[in-house]
Amino acid sequence: MAQPGLTVLQVIPELAAGGAELTTLEIVEAIKATGGRALVVSEGGRLETRLAELGGELIRLPAKSKSPLTLWQNSKKIEAIIRNETVDIVHARSRAPAWSALWAARRTDTPFVTTYHGAYGGKSAPKKLYNSVMARGDIVIANSDYIADIVRSTYDVPPDRLVTIPRGVDVDKLNPESVDATAVTALREHLAQGRDFVCVLPGRLTSWKGQEVFIEAIGKLPEALRSRISAHLVGDAQGRNDYVEGLKARIHALGIDKSVNISGHYSEMANLYAASDLIIAPSVRPEAFGRVAIEAGAMGVPVIVSDHGGQRETVDDGLTGWRTVPGDADSLAGALSAFLALTDEQRQDMGKAAKQKVLTRFTKSGLQAATLKVYDRVLDMKAAR
Repeated sequence: MAQPGLTVLQVIPELAAGGAELTTLEIVEAIKATGGRALVVSEGGRLETRLAELGGELIRLPAKSKSPLTLWQNSKKIEAIIRNETVDIVHARSRAPAWSALWAARRTDTPFVTTYHGAYGGKSAPKKLYNSVMARGDIVIANSDYIADIVRSTYDVPPDRLVTIPRGVDVDKLNPESVDATAVTALREHLAQGRDFVCVLPGRLTSWKGQEVFIEAIGKLPEALRSRISAHLVGDAQGRNDYVEGLKARIHALGIDKSVNISGHYSEMANLYAASDLIIAPSVRPEAFGRVAIEAGAMGVPVIVSDHGGQRETVDDGLTGWRTVPGDADSLAGALSAFLALTDEQRQDMGKAAKQKVLTRFTKSGLQAATLKVYDRVLDMKAAR
C-alpha cells in the first residue's frame, strides 16, 4: 500500500484505448483508493470521460509532439505543475513527453518513474538516445520479462532499478459469470453461423497482428475440419482500407468465404470472449506484452499465440493454449487442428487452466499493488538521499 495522500502525475501522449492508456487509468484508480490525487498530463482522447469518473484530473498539454521546442516548453509547464500542485511522484509512459517530464522532475528533485510499454525499435545512436529516456527512471517498470531483458541488454539498467510488473485484467468485469447470458447466446448464434466452434482474432486490422497468417492457416485445414469453424477477424481498420480489401481477396481466392468473416469493430469484449471457443493472437512481430491472451484467459477461453515477445509469458503451451511459430501458417493450422481434436472436457480443462494462470499472475489488482510499492520505494530513495 502506498503512502496515503500522495499526488502522482502521470504523463502520456493521449488517452486513446491502448494498453498504456488503460494502465494509466488503472493506476489513477489505485491512487484515488489510497486517498491521493491522480493528475494526468495528456492531449486527451476517448478515455477522458472514464478518467473523470475515476477521479483523475486531466491537464491538457501537447504531449504527442516530438518538436524539441515543444518538449522544452512542456517541461517548463510540467515543472510549474509539480510546484503548484505539490506533486510527489512523476510517472512517464511514453518517450516524447517523458523527456519533458524528466527535465521537470530533475529540476524539482521529484522522484521519476518510467514504464517501458514497448520494445521501441531503432538501433542508430540518435534513436537509441531518444529511447533511453524510458530507462532513466529512478525505477524503471517493464511490462513483461521480455521487455525487461531488452532494457537490461540495451541500457544496462541495474537490477535494483528495474521492476517487472505485467499488465493485468479486471477479473470482476472479465468474468464468465458477470456477462449477460442472453446477449452472449445471441452473439454466439450470430457468430457461429451453424458451425461447431467460434474462433476469433481480436485486434485492429493491421498486418503485424497476423490476420493474413490466420487466413492462410484456415485455408490449410482439411475441409472436414474447416467446416466446423466459424472464424472472425474482429477489429477496427483505422483507415487501412487497402489492407482489408487484400484480406477479402485472399479469403475469396482460397475459397474459404464461408469459414472466415471480417466483422469490424466490437466493443463489448467480455461478451465476445464468452461467445468464443478459441481466441487467436498470431502477431508476426513480438508483442511487448499481449493483452488479448490474458483477457481471454480470464474468461476461461484457450488462446493460440505466436511464440515470441511477451506472449511467451501469457500462454503455457499445451496447457492454457498453444504457442506457434511466428508468421508460420502451417504451425498455426497445426494448433487449430489440435484444438479441434480435443474432447469437450479437455477444452474445458484448458480454459480453467488459462483462468487460473490469469488469477495467479495477471490481475489488475496485482498491477496496482505492485505499482504502489514502486511509488513507496522511490519516495524512500529520495528520503535516503
